[in-house]
Amino acid sequence: MARVVVDVMLKPEILDPQGQAVQRALPRLGFEGVSDVRQGKRFELEVDGPVDDAALARIHELAESFLANTVIEDFTVKVEDEKVEAGK
Repeated sequence: MARVVVDVMLKPEILDPQGQAVQRALPRLGFEGVSDVRQGKRFELEVDGPVDDAALARIHELAESFLANTVIEDFTVKVEDEKVEAGK
C-alpha cells in the first residue's frame, strides 16, 4: 500500500482571491513577513500494491481528467509513503 499525493494549484497567471484574502489578513493577526499566499488543493490517494510506472500513469490521468481543471490549474503527482506489505 502506498500513499500518492496530488497537489493542485492555480496557474501563476490566474488570480487567487482566497490566497490574497489570507495574505491581507496575516498582518492583522500578527504574522509579518509573508509577501504572497497561493491557495490550492491536496488529494491523498491510498493505492493498493506497488506504485509502478503504470499506476503513476493512471493516477496522472485521473488527476488530469478529474482532480484538476487544467485550463486554470497545474498539478503534481508524487509518491509520499510506500509501505512494504508483509510476505511480499
